[in-house]
Amino acid sequence: MAEIRISPDSLDDKNRTFVQIPLTKPVFLNSVPKSGSHLLRNIMRMFVPVEQQYKADFIQWPTLQQHRIAFDPSRPMLSWGHLFMTDASIIETAPCRRIILYRDPYDWVIARARFFISEQFSGNVDHLKSGELEVNDLLTMMIFGLPGKAPSLKDSYELTAAAWLGTRAYPVRYEDIVRHLENITSKEAEQFFAQLLSACEIEKPSDWQARVKIGSDRQQSGTARENLTGVSHDLPESLSLRHRALVDYHAPGLRMLLGYP
Repeated sequence: MAEIRISPDSLDDKNRTFVQIPLTKPVFLNSVPKSGSHLLRNIMRMFVPVEQQYKADFIQWPTLQQHRIAFDPSRPMLSWGHLFMTDASIIETAPCRRIILYRDPYDWVIARARFFISEQFSGNVDHLKSGELEVNDLLTMMIFGLPGKAPSLKDSYELTAAAWLGTRAYPVRYEDIVRHLENITSKEAEQFFAQLLSACEIEKPSDWQARVKIGSDRQQSGTARENLTGVSHDLPESLSLRHRALVDYHAPGLRMLLGYP
């Protein structure tokens, strides 16, 4: 079982400085791992009373039955996780407003590699941290996976993102969040976050910008790129043409389905 070591944040205290309106329906933030999960979660935490935030775990398929209470419509909660689209997942999350977050698979490959070789991640792939692998070897493994140890890119996206697009789930791209954070005072950013909140059945408050800025503070996220430590490889800023071709070979049509040119 993988272990993720993350320092606690101070968002609960900051949350309480705002007037919070209770949720009327449960909200589930689903995402492909390493797609900005903590960023979206932390932003949304600033719009929901602390008492209605389900913090027991990032809910995943193996632990779904342990956390069914998170989706109980009689006590609405904001919860989050990396949940496969299956019959049980659809049934259990049926009372929820569902959000599905993903990022460009080209960038995901690098983000996943960086996290796997950081000190914040510990699991059955710790041997990748030795520094003995070349960067290209490491990135190729992130695409095709490691049998019995880490799923491939296609498997990671298929049931955690692509399949959810055929359901009642509101899609959000990581790149769109980042773009609108950089221009938070624009009309386009206001519309983006208003639509996101509406998808969660949360009314946009007048102080929405302040809440978004606090929730998106990268110092509050232990998995933000600059907060990862012990990274043993000098990873590229963008994927090479060869590795992009490997992504397209491995998961043809995926990027187009997700809305990437």
